[in-house]
Amino acid sequence: QEWKNSFATWNPQDFCNISKVVLPTDTYWSPPIFILERVNGQNSNLDYVAITHNGNFNSTQPFQVTLTCGLMILKFPFDTQTCNLSIASFLYPAVTDLVMKMRRTPAEMMKDSHSYFLTDGEWKFTNLSIIEYTEKLDDGEFSVVTYVISMERRPTLYILNLILPTCALYLLDMAVLFGPSSLEEKINFQIAIILGSSMLAVILNDILPTSSNKPPVIGTR
Repeated sequence: QEWKNSFATWNPQDFCNISKVVLPTDTYWSPPIFILERVNGQNSNLDYVAITHNGNFNSTQPFQVTLTCGLMILKFPFDTQTCNLSIASFLYPAVTDLVMKMRRTPAEMMKDSHSYFLTDGEWKFTNLSIIEYTEKLDDGEFSVVTYVISMERRPTLYILNLILPTCALYLLDMAVLFGPSSLEEKINFQIAIILGSSMLAVILNDILPTSSNKPPVIGTR
């Protein structure tokens, strides 16, 4: 966060050429902001703000946050998800007191975000866009900044462990059904295939989230 306080200025020549100081955050006023989709979070202990002689304030407080996000898993495991992270301050009206603006462009933030990924996980970060708008609440208008985060699932693990075994079971099922085997052998093999399909269905049920309106296509086969 960066903001300017015209009342917190000084001449560095009058104070041993000190042009920057670091003080606790509660020493001066700081903009109170909220993450609308936040469920849980863990704040850091870096509650300090850097102040320059011309009244510029710079506060960096890294923390880990858990957000709510609606999932659309119809195309699982080839799905893409879009989640929002909205930052707002509902204590100061945007018209007169507080207006939130982004200093960096989405392309710059995309570059920084990719540098934070130290390992390759299940998701691939594909796009980031930023929307600045004013939210009307009761009789006031408040400034809101929303990060729209797009992610793409890496399907390789699911193809190897789920899709290929399922296709193999169905191919074996059709081969036995139309093969020259006896009826007793077909029944025994069909029972084995049903048990294998049930086991894959249990694995799929444990993998998929339950917060989607439409079930995945692979789960309805």
